[in-house]
Amino acid sequence: MILLTPDLRAALRANAEAHRAAQAENLREPDPHPVVKFFNPAGAATWLATELDADGDTLFGLADLGFGCPELGAFSLAELASVRLPFGLGIERDLSFQTPFRLSVWSAWSRRAGSILLAESLLNRAVADPEIPTADPGGG
Repeated sequence: MILLTPDLRAALRANAEAHRAAQAENLREPDPHPVVKFFNPAGAATWLATELDADGDTLFGLADLGFGCPELGAFSLAELASVRLPFGLGIERDLSFQTPFRLSVWSAWSRRAGSILLAESLLNRAVADPEIPTADPGGG
């Protein structure tokens, strides 16, 4: 599977450039929507990426290796592509992933839920019920 299409690369690079520009001008850093979701089809590991560095390999976003503590940080596209799983599987891209939520919302909900996958379920429920607040899962 091709993990990043040219369109996804362009969107990730645009987010990275916007982030760099905001830092250079001492402006508030952007809070983009995740562009792409990668997952382990044989386990719980999940990654949401918002940026791609100029090196074409270093992604930034939310990483969840399935240990109950999702965290923001950098990860390598080449490393994701090199993972070999049982039955000839590898890391895959969620072809239908789209989200109305920004990375900060995903991060807060994932940390509170203990996983990106559980947060995704809760956020999908929140989309269906506008009475559920999504900005602050802690309620304060």
